[in-house]
Amino acid sequence: MSFDESRMRELQSALRAKMDDNKAIADSFRVENGTVIVSTEQKSAFDSNMKDIKEIKSLITGLQEMNGVDSWDNNSASIAGIVAAGTGYTPTVQEAKTLGEMFLDSAEFKALAGGRNGANMPSPFQLQKGNLGSMWAGMNQKDMYSALPSGTPGSFGRIDRDPIVIPPMRTRRVRDLFPARTTTAAVIEYFRMTGFVNAACTVAERNGGNTAFGLKPQSTLAFQGQQAPVRTIAHWEAAHRNVLSDEPQLRSIIDNELLYGLRLAEDEQILKGDGVGENLLGILNSGIQDYNWSAGATAPVADTKADAIRRAATLAYLAYYEPSGVVLHPNDWEDIELTKNSQGTYLMAVSIQMGGEARLWRMPVVDTPAMPEGRALVGAFGSGAQIYDREQASIRISEQHADFFVRNAIVVLAEQRLALAVKRPESFVNVDFDMAPA
Repeated sequence: MSFDESRMRELQSALRAKMDDNKAIADSFRVENGTVIVSTEQKSAFDSNMKDIKEIKSLITGLQEMNGVDSWDNNSASIAGIVAAGTGYTPTVQEAKTLGEMFLDSAEFKALAGGRNGANMPSPFQLQKGNLGSMWAGMNQKDMYSALPSGTPGSFGRIDRDPIVIPPMRTRRVRDLFPARTTTAAVIEYFRMTGFVNAACTVAERNGGNTAFGLKPQSTLAFQGQQAPVRTIAHWEAAHRNVLSDEPQLRSIIDNELLYGLRLAEDEQILKGDGVGENLLGILNSGIQDYNWSAGATAPVADTKADAIRRAATLAYLAYYEPSGVVLHPNDWEDIELTKNSQGTYLMAVSIQMGGEARLWRMPVVDTPAMPEGRALVGAFGSGAQIYDREQASIRISEQHADFFVRNAIVVLAEQRLALAVKRPESFVNVDFDMAPA
């Protein structure tokens, strides 16, 4: 019994610590105009603590039930011994305790140690099934029904609830090729170099007639002012408050799916945004260089798709930018990885030292359905173009929407704000897999 009491105190202490952590997190939530604003990190920590709290509480309840069964078993053994000894002992029905007596005898109340451990119980006092039976023993009641009147389920029995299986998510994102950068502005202003005439050459100290010092040549740079406004990507979902209270897993799924939806829209905007209205001006629509697969070499062996990407990278090098990534559709990436020679040997080897990381010509690869099939993007991500995060993706909850308050419904809103500036379009090359060279 001493082991159980020691373990009970450890669990109650751990429960109290987790509850204090969550209270501190909840105190940091901001409320603006009736809307609760919570960051993704805060929400993740809060949900993780709640999961631990439920597990610890379940362990405490289990220990309490084990102690109850152990006490009943010991009493039964003592009674059996007395009867076997022929003492004539007749067992009597144990007198039912009142609700107040059970509360005072509970482990939750005793954990307060007469006030030495504070005035807040680490976990709520709950009546056990056996206690309920003793309180109302002798009353005319049915303890079991063989069938339910109607509805779902339609017959007596325990329900097993399988976990919700969410759809798989994309693991690679275009954003991963960019270095992180934040801004507090609403508009990013920058200069795009549109021309450069390099007149640099060797210069003599004096002219041919030795009448004047040598004249240095002038190079010409042309710049064009550009703006990249911060745009908002957002969507929301409605849910009934009772559903989220009864099924906490649904709340986590809704949050994760909404945040994932932002990532999908972000990939589309970075690559293919047309700059019209509230759209970003994507890289593919920023006047970048083009290269066609059909323009590659035909002898002694025709260029493959991998060759086309390497030749496109050369165009970026000639613009004095080192390409730092490749984006292409999964079907095109499959063609490249499965390319074989005439002996059936794969031409592309996976580097075990790199942990099987997807790389091509020393450049990391992002294969995503956001990239149109039959095309690839090679370029200097981060130097030729830059993402600016105005507001990181976050979740907000509110009931101040239409008549949601009187309907006991809430709105879960996911939102982020960002800008994209393509400063050097010539540092990117659009590869068109039109047809193999012939």
